Amino acid sequence: MRLAEIAGNAHAIERSPQTVGSAPKDSVFATLLFKGEVVFLHENGCLAAASGELFLDDTRRPYLFGFSSSMRQILADVPRDLFALACAGGGLPRPMLFGRGTVKEGALVAALSSLLGRLAEVRGGPDDPADAEGVVLDLLGQLAEERIGGRTGSGAYRSQLIVAEDYIDRHLHDPGLGAAQVAGVMGISVRHLGRTFESTGRSPARYVMERRLVRAHEELTGPRARETRITDVAYRWGFSSQVHFARLFRSRFGPTPSDARAEATK
Repeated sequence: MRLAEIAGNAHAIERSPQTVGSAPKDSVFATLLFKGEVVFLHENGCLAAASGELFLDDTRRPYLFGFSSSMRQILADVPRDLFALACAGGGLPRPMLFGRGTVKEGALVAALSSLLGRLAEVRGGPDDPADAEGVVLDLLGQLAEERIGGRTGSGAYRSQLIVAEDYIDRHLHDPGLGAAQVAGVMGISVRHLGRTFESTGRSPARYVMERRLVRAHEELTGPRARETRITDVAYRWGFSSQVHFARLFRSRFGPTPSDARAEATK
């Protein structure tokens, strides 16, 4: 599998029937749009997408991408045999657009977006490139399974963990965030979610608490710490009680929230 980051102004990309015949390519393209809007014309119709959505299409078919404004996308070029093996045994029957079909689909696309973004910026996904490829393929497989079924690969805990962590990190402000909510979005049981987190040595609830405390600590010790009210920070990161927040903060970091902020603003 190969990745390409593409950015530009308004333009069109056409793979005509003549090009398909003269320059054959046997791949499935997974195109994640990070900026802009696009219209995708194919032999059976038209799809339109905005930032945050994902296209899957087979390069053996002609198509035209039309961008109406400046754009940025990341494209995963997956050999068709690999896609059939790891994602969908029957291949890709038609071009598909993902992102807003269901809550679970949105969570999968968001996790894939976060992972591809980190890989493109060389900030790292999984340390091993083969591991990164496996996670990307499994996320694509879960999306294909949602839409067309017939997936041959088995769900990997690693990719499910990435989806769960990504969803949690984007919803830390929600006081009701918990294992039941995360599992429901992912379409798995709370028990299965717990098994997904076993490799981290933490429960889902512990991960939520840890991430909230870390984000609160970043605010209270950051460049704008002097202007930051502890009460606002506590509520912003999902703590309903300032006293409870202060106790957990001190247990995790040593100083109280007030002391941490004072130290950072000296």
